[in-house]
Amino acid sequence: MNTILIEFVIFSRNHWGKFRNIFAVIAGVILGSVVNMSFIVAGSIVFPLPVCVPMNAMNWDLKFFIFPFLAHALGTLAGAFIAAKIASTHKKTFALIVGAFFLIGGTMMVFMLPAPLWFIVLDLTVAYIPMGWLGWRISR
Repeated sequence: MNTILIEFVIFSRNHWGKFRNIFAVIAGVILGSVVNMSFIVAGSIVFPLPVCVPMNAMNWDLKFFIFPFLAHALGTLAGAFIAAKIASTHKKTFALIVGAFFLIGGTMMVFMLPAPLWFIVLDLTVAYIPMGWLGWRISR
């Protein structure tokens, strides 16, 4: 019994950093998703879509793109910040992994919900990897 306990303590001590890093990414993705959806819901309350406008309309007013961009950017920022704070090593790497995760999600959204080219370029180039880097930078 004592041997098992000693082995568990040694295992836990040696591998705690790995588990903490994995937890950092999971926590960052979950928190970032909560922030993202909070801004999406807030945007639909502040700027409700007219009843007759289809979801894939390319000629929406600029105001309808403000909250989606903020949701993507601030969700990624919050997730990367948390990942960098929790991670035991390679904090920048794990913050950027969270940013890459959200970039993949943003790229999928481009194919599901078409948007004007200017929004796609702005969203994919500014809201994900740069915000992941900024989240790491703020966490220092």
